[in-house]
Amino acid sequence: MLKGIYLANPENLWFLILIPLIFLLHYLTRIKKHPNLKLSTLEGFKTEKSILVRTRPITFILRVVAIVLIIIAVSRPQTVEVSTRTKTNKGIDIVMAIDVSSSMLAQDLKPNRLVALKRVAAKFIDDRLSDRIGLVVYAGESYTKTPITSDKSIVKFALKDIKYEGLIEDGTAIGMGLATSVNRLKDSKAKSKIIILLTDGVNNSGFIDPEIAAELAVEYGIKTYTIGIGSNGNARAPVGILPNGKFKYGITKVEIDENLLKEISKTTGGLYFRATDNRKLEEIYSEINKLEKTKIEEFKYYNYQEKYRPIVLIALILLFFEWLFRNTLYKSFI
Repeated sequence: MLKGIYLANPENLWFLILIPLIFLLHYLTRIKKHPNLKLSTLEGFKTEKSILVRTRPITFILRVVAIVLIIIAVSRPQTVEVSTRTKTNKGIDIVMAIDVSSSMLAQDLKPNRLVALKRVAAKFIDDRLSDRIGLVVYAGESYTKTPITSDKSIVKFALKDIKYEGLIEDGTAIGMGLATSVNRLKDSKAKSKIIILLTDGVNNSGFIDPEIAAELAVEYGIKTYTIGIGSNGNARAPVGILPNGKFKYGITKVEIDENLLKEISKTTGGLYFRATDNRKLEEIYSEINKLEKTKIEEFKYYNYQEKYRPIVLIALILLFFEWLFRNTLYKSFI
């Protein structure tokens, strides 16, 4: 098979096994046509063979080559040009609700929870090629960092810009973070709407109850994946502020309201995950990436071009010359 050329009916190549039989039949019939005459000596018959005698097998070769070409032709050699077109249905609208309270600076994930999250979330954003993504940040209150958009560069720039600076009241207002995320998605026309809510604490701030926010998500058909981030036991985290304005670190107990997060995810049809280290956090976002797939349809168009015609033409030309030579040049020898 030549490069770029395919056979539509390759099974017809089995007829090539007839070629050795043709050679055998030709050999046997040649013996019958030219019987041997035994003489005591050939001294008086020594003559140089003419060029016609020497080239006589050419007629047989032309016929065999023509038969081979015909067999190849009936196997239908062809080239195939494939063009593709992809159609992406309405993708998924995703809001990532990120806890930015001071406890997110705890160092049980390296270098800390917030930086580890930003690295993993950036890769997740890159993988969502056909989806729109928005960012909501919350601590003691919440606000929209980036509305849902298909421009991944804007989302990644906003994600990179997230840091704890005490710009909003400290604390963990899970209900408000979830409610703000629902508000961003409630008017979306996407076929699927999801929230990825991440926190490392318990709901201790805000004026919206997390259960009420979860019911709002259900009303608008929004699925919520919740992630509790933090190691089991204790972690080195901010416990106060030094006179120079920097955080004072100490060993604190990791407290995550897992029951609440499980309830939110269960109510909205999502799942709850626990990220105890960097590797586990990466696995969680990879799992969510697999669970929420955007449907992409690919249409392939095949353009077949038959290549047997020139082969048949060459075979016919060879057969014509074989017939011509047999009835002219080699007529007296065949």
